[in-house]
Amino acid sequence: MSSKETPMTAVDRSWLRMETVENPMMISAVLVFEQSIHLPRLKRVLTDRFLRFRRFRQRIHRRGDREYWQDDPLFDIDNHIHVIALPGGGGQQELQDLVSDLTSTGLDLRRPLWQIHYIDQYDGGCALVVRIHHCIADGISLVRVLLSLTDPGPEATATVHKLPIRKPRAAPANRAGRLIQRTRNTIETARQQGRLFLSSLRNEPDYPFKLLSTAGKISMDLVKLGLSPFEPPTRLTGDLCGRKQVAWAPPLDLDEVKGCARALNGTVNDVLLCAATGAFHKHFLANGDKIPECGIRVAVPFNLRPLDQPVGALGNQFGLVLVNLPVEAHDPIGRFRKTQDNMNRIKRSYQAQVTYSLLDLFGRGPDILERRALNIIGNKASAVLTNVPGPENPVYLAGSRLKQPMFWVPQTGNIGIGMSIFSYAGTVQFGITVDRNIKTNPQAIMDYFRESYTELRDRALTRPHTGAFLTAEK
Repeated sequence: MSSKETPMTAVDRSWLRMETVENPMMISAVLVFEQSIHLPRLKRVLTDRFLRFRRFRQRIHRRGDREYWQDDPLFDIDNHIHVIALPGGGGQQELQDLVSDLTSTGLDLRRPLWQIHYIDQYDGGCALVVRIHHCIADGISLVRVLLSLTDPGPEATATVHKLPIRKPRAAPANRAGRLIQRTRNTIETARQQGRLFLSSLRNEPDYPFKLLSTAGKISMDLVKLGLSPFEPPTRLTGDLCGRKQVAWAPPLDLDEVKGCARALNGTVNDVLLCAATGAFHKHFLANGDKIPECGIRVAVPFNLRPLDQPVGALGNQFGLVLVNLPVEAHDPIGRFRKTQDNMNRIKRSYQAQVTYSLLDLFGRGPDILERRALNIIGNKASAVLTNVPGPENPVYLAGSRLKQPMFWVPQTGNIGIGMSIFSYAGTVQFGITVDRNIKTNPQAIMDYFRESYTELRDRALTRPHTGAFLTAEK
């Protein structure tokens, strides 16, 4: 292996293997700006701040049954930036149609796995559609990378702090040398773990019992995940065709959402999940469908990386948790309480760590084993739902103020619906992507989401309260 190659981690390899015609493994973002962006300035920002991450200048190289990140000898930023204009009036519907088309189209595996489409003269300014393959990094990392391109004002910050690019250590050329290196790494890891265990034992004499208790809980969560039933057949599930339909709603006021959460002694997350649950409830009723008595489940990515950790390295570091949405509940307050209880139960579990470990295990094994395992997990959720906190204040890219951000993560296996919640500058953005074969109208879900939230807010702010309020948090 040359110094220009880096082995792909097992978890990143898992996300690469999930790529199918029906579900391209791309994280997609739509960024709407108040003013047009000067293209040469945008390229300078990308060169200085985006390409400092070596992964965005590398392509995938397969050798045998292994994948490596390899420097692209023909890399040119112009291969990844495309300038287009929308047809007709160039409004939100035309932009949604374009995003639907792009999210239905996979990236070229022969080049670095990212693309940016610059849409000129949109809504008085411009828009960017960004697509990045999931095997490069998870949604939390990529959102933070994109935000690292921005400034707090129209003028660029004086200094761009470039990350040092460390060249990977070349692996020994012969098999014996690689075996010796792996043995040394294993021994060093064992030593570190041994020192950590002894230190914990000195500080906490009952540490071994806590360790056994935690191991038991993890084993129980693994059993629960494996034995949980498949999703019931509804209009949210079915065979996929690979053509996506994208829609997003007008943003909510974040302070108002926080007020609703305080009135209900809950969190912002509880409120927004309850609104999403209510949207599906209304969609079932509007179409005369029988509502599943035990609710539906959504797969929610759970970040395992400290949020205050600097963006120094890419890669995937998250697990998936299955959250039950009580769509069978008719009363908004009762629906909220059930959603809150389900979320609290998930927070106390080790399900995210279990699924992360499974992804790591699948990435090391045969492709057929991973696909069968992922199909099992994919059949246990009706949708993927992500909730990512963004910056509290407005940000600027190449001098233009970001007005509305939206993003989607890919769906896995047989899942055909993806929803995203993103907070930004005092607002909450909500969007959805739906496979065209799924009998769900994405714009209707957007309308029902706002209706469901409004009903919950009105009930929460008019009901009597007897207990102390809890602080609403993400």
